[in-house]
Amino acid sequence: MLATQTTTNFCTKFSSEIKTCQSKGIKVLLSLGGVAGSYSLSSTAEATDLANYLWNNFLGGTASSSRPLGDAVLDGIDFDIEAGGGEHYDELAKALNGFNSQKKVYLSAAPQCPYPDAHLDSAIKTGLFDYVWVQFYNNPQCQYSNGNTANLVNAWNQWTSSQANQVFLGVPANEKATTTPNSGFIPSDVLKSQVLPAIRSSDKYGGVMIWNRFFDGQSEYSNAIKVSV
Repeated sequence: MLATQTTTNFCTKFSSEIKTCQSKGIKVLLSLGGVAGSYSLSSTAEATDLANYLWNNFLGGTASSSRPLGDAVLDGIDFDIEAGGGEHYDELAKALNGFNSQKKVYLSAAPQCPYPDAHLDSAIKTGLFDYVWVQFYNNPQCQYSNGNTANLVNAWNQWTSSQANQVFLGVPANEKATTTPNSGFIPSDVLKSQVLPAIRSSDKYGGVMIWNRFFDGQSEYSNAIKVSV
């Protein structure tokens, strides 16, 4: 199961920083899952309980007196599910979407590029996700490699035919940002001259997701590509 309890409130120090980002029009989401650890949802009831916990502790709910991020109200939830099965994440998405009548809850997902995703397929098929940032790295069958963009573009076309509302090209910020060094890294000049022209024509093109801010600080990859995105 996914842990839904926190034991300390040291993260309240980030409250003012979150609100500063939001004041600049930047949406701040809480990401669930990740590549490390073991987790899953075991039932519809557990999915509903988790949705209620997230709503009251991180989103617009008011039923908790110990919000981990203080009085900051996050904009939504990101599903980065890379372990366990894919059961009940569609129900979690539906339960979170049910709070929209009170305050918009943005939903995003970060599937791997092989289509369909092993963990998030049923969730994405709900059509409730505002943003789907596909990880086009650490997956040789659908990533850029040695000047070849064909596998990436073919996978992109599959993802843009899915129920995702907007699809983002997920790329590593440098060669060190991948599980296997250089697994899917696209030099910025190649991204601008070969990859983006091949994918931007889709109505579902949303932009580029860069993993991650730490490595981007080293490479300044975002600065190199932003005028072309």
